Amino acid sequence: MKRREWLLTVASLSSLAALGGFGGCAAPALRGTGDLGVVVGRANGTVYLIETTTRSVIGEVQDLGDLSHASVVFSRDGRYAYVFGRDGALTMVDMLRQRIVRRLMQAGNSIGGAISDDGALVAAQNYTPGGVKVFDAHTLELVADVPAEHAPGKRSRVVGLVDLPGRRFAYSLFDADAIWITDCSDPKRIHIRKFDGIGHQPYDALVTPDGRYYIAGLFGEDGLAMIDLWAETPTVRRILGGYGKGQAPLPVYKMPHLRGWAVAGRRAYLPAIGRHEVLVVDTDSWQEVGRVPVAGQPVFVMARPDGRQVWVNFAVPDYHRVQVIDTQAQRIVHTLEPGKAVLHMEFTPRGEAVWISSRDDNRVSVVSTEDFRTLARLDVPAPSGIFFTSRAARMGF
Repeated sequence: MKRREWLLTVASLSSLAALGGFGGCAAPALRGTGDLGVVVGRANGTVYLIETTTRSVIGEVQDLGDLSHASVVFSRDGRYAYVFGRDGALTMVDMLRQRIVRRLMQAGNSIGGAISDDGALVAAQNYTPGGVKVFDAHTLELVADVPAEHAPGKRSRVVGLVDLPGRRFAYSLFDADAIWITDCSDPKRIHIRKFDGIGHQPYDALVTPDGRYYIAGLFGEDGLAMIDLWAETPTVRRILGGYGKGQAPLPVYKMPHLRGWAVAGRRAYLPAIGRHEVLVVDTDSWQEVGRVPVAGQPVFVMARPDGRQVWVNFAVPDYHRVQVIDTQAQRIVHTLEPGKAVLHMEFTPRGEAVWISSRDDNRVSVVSTEDFRTLARLDVPAPSGIFFTSRAARMGF
């Protein structure tokens, strides 16, 4: 019994040491990370640490720079958040110790990034200078610098960066009408596969949950570009071409986002650029099978984890609204007004609730997806992106 007690004591002391419990610092309470997340404070360079179980803010980390278009990915264990700032900063945040671990200015203008499937590499997509930089996820040391140079002396802004199996990253070149796939399986021998002429101005992209299809939305024309990554010889295929034909184009007030990737059964739901519609697509044929009229120009079109509902938010002047599509009935079944300037939504891992940020009302609302009741309201200054650690187990997030 004494030996057993001694072993337990040693194990406890080791845990304390690992969490920083020595040197005069109090150790944080032991806990997992599965119900944690962050809310981006857009105006003050702060990320707010949140817990989905208690629907509460449990801490904050300041001094993260310009977060006006920030995004976040997580380490495999969900402990570390990698924050990509608009000012080109990449910051590694320890969510248990609630502090910055490492931070570097890796570019002049950055709009997001991804983490490799094995959690070893973090990649940033950059506007200035155009390209992708890949870092060691533990040290943030530079592993690879991939300029998006599509002509001598000309670089493209990079968008739609996603992780693929095997330490690969796919991304789109907005100014070059191209998709590149970079293989980082051997960091000393980076291999790039280039697909040119994919369509005019790819503005964002996604990878399907099974890792098979990479799909880029096109801002310069109606339609999307798709690559079947499982094909022996992948090629670019155009889908949904001319979905706005016969209609006068509307001004686009905010670029839609594809990363939410709304899939329910065999159907995908995608925002139509500049239109008050959500496109419904059959994921076997990749043909349009319907449209759902909505209140405004959709920005995020996101499916509840079980696919039973799709939630949509909008650009100005309708950005105080959120609408819910019933995927069985193929129609709007509820409209909410959770606050001014709804910028982001995030479902809890099992989808019983959705967290919604309202920037101009300085609050985050937690809403039941069953009866649409507001379960909690959190005071957060100018909140924008909401990211839960459950993303760590999902491709393309």
